[in-house]
Amino acid sequence: MRELRAATDRRRAREFEVYAAGAAGRLLHTAALLTAEPPTATPRAQRLLVAALARTYAEWDRLHDADPYDHTRRELALRFADEAWRVRRTVPRASSGSAPEEGGLLRGLGARERLVLVLRLYEGLTEEQTASLLGLPEDRARALCARAMTTLRRTAARDGSAAGLPPREARP
Repeated sequence: MRELRAATDRRRAREFEVYAAGAAGRLLHTAALLTAEPPTATPRAQRLLVAALARTYAEWDRLHDADPYDHTRRELALRFADEAWRVRRTVPRASSGSAPEEGGLLRGLGARERLVLVLRLYEGLTEEQTASLLGLPEDRARALCARAMTTLRRTAARDGSAAGLPPREARP
């Protein structure tokens, strides 16, 4: 009985290692986009990812035919939302007169806007999926995404962040 349990645990660990090796890079990038940390230093994103992966591993046997990536992405998004909404710990918005800091354009967005935008555009979820994952009405998710896109367009147009262009004032 003990040997059977040990063999099952080893198989489970191998399966999870293969999954994590394949998915961790993209999930870390998603977490870094959510936290708006610069690519060179992502401690908060790494903590979110480790917690999401740990939860996925704990539920690995119950996932059966479910997609583990979807499960981990959901955990990642919900952990970020919980941290941002419960504690109201958001990254300060970039001031309107200056370029975004090292976190890029997303740093100028609020946590909710960043979360919806990353899920919709980077992860490719539909409005319905995004709203369902976050427990929001569809129109609220749509409004958050639209507001985030408007903010990004204004920021990019103002300081030339899009396509590496110089600030609008310096362009011919």
